[in-house]
Amino acid sequence: MGVDYYKLLQVDKNAKDDDLKKAYRKLAMKWHPDKNPNNKKEAENKFKQISEAYEVLSDPQKRAIYDQYGEEGLKGQVPPHQADAGGPGGASFFQTGDGPTVFRFNPRNADDIFSEFFGFSSPLGGMGSSGSGMRSSSRSFGGMFGDDMFTSFGEGRPMSQGPRKAPPIESTLPCSLEELYRGTTKKMKISREILDASGKTMPVEEIITIEIKPGWKKGTKITFPEKGNEQPNVTPADLVFIIDEKPHSTFVRDGNDLVVTYKISLAEALTGYTVHLTTLDGRNLTIPINSVIHPNYEEVVPKEGLPIPKDPSKRGSLRIKFNIKFPTRLTAEQRSGIKKLLAP
Repeated sequence: MGVDYYKLLQVDKNAKDDDLKKAYRKLAMKWHPDKNPNNKKEAENKFKQISEAYEVLSDPQKRAIYDQYGEEGLKGQVPPHQADAGGPGGASFFQTGDGPTVFRFNPRNADDIFSEFFGFSSPLGGMGSSGSGMRSSSRSFGGMFGDDMFTSFGEGRPMSQGPRKAPPIESTLPCSLEELYRGTTKKMKISREILDASGKTMPVEEIITIEIKPGWKKGTKITFPEKGNEQPNVTPADLVFIIDEKPHSTFVRDGNDLVVTYKISLAEALTGYTVHLTTLDGRNLTIPINSVIHPNYEEVVPKEGLPIPKDPSKRGSLRIKFNIKFPTRLTAEQRSGIKKLLAP
């Protein structure tokens, strides 16, 4: 039993022309050697088989012979001196004495089939040289792609469904740390062009509302689908707002944590220090530090950071760091006093 072309293209025996095109389009793109640099040999073999299967099944004459006699019947060997010059699409006819005409199929180059179908020779390289001759070459092969070749693909372009979509319009949305802590609603006025019933564009102004959730991070995107300008035969662009974070005078954000740094003297570091701060929602906190504050010391206050967006009942931590100001010089009296005080 030879190769099963239907299995290769993952279609059933009743597959229509459109089914074959869809199957070939998907598999040829997947197994093109240029897209499989790590398993090139396997891809080349698979790509060749897929192309051969498509060439046979998309041609009614070849498909009929294949369905009746299988691959062996399609590629029946006949003494070369009896061959004619070879017909279009790699098919040759032979007369064997008084018997019936035998059909022999010689598969064409897989790359040629690919470039005729897509209009470019490589999925990575855009238009190849084969794209320029696409209209004439597809016609010379007996219209093997059917009449919709150019309506579905355009000249040398892969098929696209419906009108093309305009690229998204991105805009940054600066928010204060307080707004990202509590969450807020921002209203924005946008101006855009819309199409009237006659197809003419007219300017309109619109107010859009952006709901900012507590704990949202810098880089969070809010998308308003198709709020860009309307143009004939083009799907309007999506309007995308990207959250940006304004610098804060007291806090620095680190994930869901808030970090604050205090400058203190060496004496305060050694003898104790009390932190007084106002939270982002306006509460006053008093945090006594009774430990000795060394240069890398960090006081962590749980649940005083930013809300976690997926579960706003949970919060990050408040992390208090210290910048200790060491004296630049000490008097002899200070030195001897410190030595006595700190002697082991």
